[in-house]
Amino acid sequence: MSEWKKVKLRDIASAIQTGPFGSQLHQSDYSDIGVPVVMPKDIINGCIDESTIARVESHHVERLSRHKISEGDILYARRGDVGKCAYTVFGQQGWLCGTGCLRVTIDKEKAFPKFIFFQLQKRETIGWVEKHAIGATMLNLNTSILGDVPIELPPLPIQHRIATTLSRYDSLIENYQKQIKLLEEAAQRLYKEWFVDLHFPSHENTKIVDGVPEGWEKKKIADVCDTIGGGTPSTKIASYYEGGTISWVTPTDITRNNSLCLLNTEKKITKEGLNHSSAKMLPKETILMTSRASIGYFGICDFEVCTNQGFISCVPFEKNFQMYLLYNLMNRVEEIRIKAGGSTYLEISKSVFRNFDIICPTRSITVEFQCKTHRLLERMKSLSSQIRLLTEARDRLLPKLMSGEIDV
Repeated sequence: MSEWKKVKLRDIASAIQTGPFGSQLHQSDYSDIGVPVVMPKDIINGCIDESTIARVESHHVERLSRHKISEGDILYARRGDVGKCAYTVFGQQGWLCGTGCLRVTIDKEKAFPKFIFFQLQKRETIGWVEKHAIGATMLNLNTSILGDVPIELPPLPIQHRIATTLSRYDSLIENYQKQIKLLEEAAQRLYKEWFVDLHFPSHENTKIVDGVPEGWEKKKIADVCDTIGGGTPSTKIASYYEGGTISWVTPTDITRNNSLCLLNTEKKITKEGLNHSSAKMLPKETILMTSRASIGYFGICDFEVCTNQGFISCVPFEKNFQMYLLYNLMNRVEEIRIKAGGSTYLEISKSVFRNFDIICPTRSITVEFQCKTHRLLERMKSLSSQIRLLTEARDRLLPKLMSGEIDV
């Protein structure tokens, strides 16, 4: 440990740079094809999630070449959830660091980038960043604050060995995340095949009338499920939170999660807090849909939960309608977002959402879809559980390696 020294992030970085400003990269510049542009929403669990990433054509990339990503760069969210960052890998070279992000390039003669990334993932470091960020309503980072982040730096060979040890956990986690993604894609394909392309079981013998299979019904969301809002206990009353055991979901729990299956919540509230707020307990496997600011993100818990007011939660009247309703809504996210309103932040109201039309297949078809896709959900849940165990093991090991308590 005597060989370790305390430095600041700027001492070992060759660059700490803000992404392009909105005036340099307009909404109209984005396209469906081209080079990915990493935004804060794409930074999830230390990685870059490509599922909803924005893209620009190559001439914009050349115009903004100083914002190109290199392997080993570390990207930070500049606003909001400022504690999260992502490590960029070989296949992401040449992508753009987007508006709302900060890019840190480590001087490889002074430090090993993956080791520094793990240093930045320590609870103490995340807490330091959140404490020193500015802004009362929304936390903000800048290059000066990020440059001041304290780093414990051992010699390069030790950095390599620590990063290699921790990367083994990340490799397993990444493998499980890929399996979850394949399962989610399988469920999405089945939904599209049955309910978009209308190649459902026995479709050959079913008449299509005005674009709808015979026997299927058009209803409103209000006809097929309860829609339930949430609430936030007063943060000024400590007894509403201290020692709480009730899982209380916020949108961050959903947007940070690696799958539909939510196995834990960052915050808990007490029974007293629940009773003194508009939050309501929801049964296990309720469909949780974010409805404010970050609209149209979904999660399912395997236990009873309540949520803050950033959700519309859906409890189907018919149990076997659950998975059809979930994937129907997931395939209508843009429609849901278009219907949102609000001057401070976008929000879709329960009254507007409840009035959405929904085509209801026959019960035999929704039951069969429920069986097939719920089995996929159970496999996702098992993989998510493995990821959680690996993450906890890695996070317990991280401070011990970083402090020199465990030699490598």
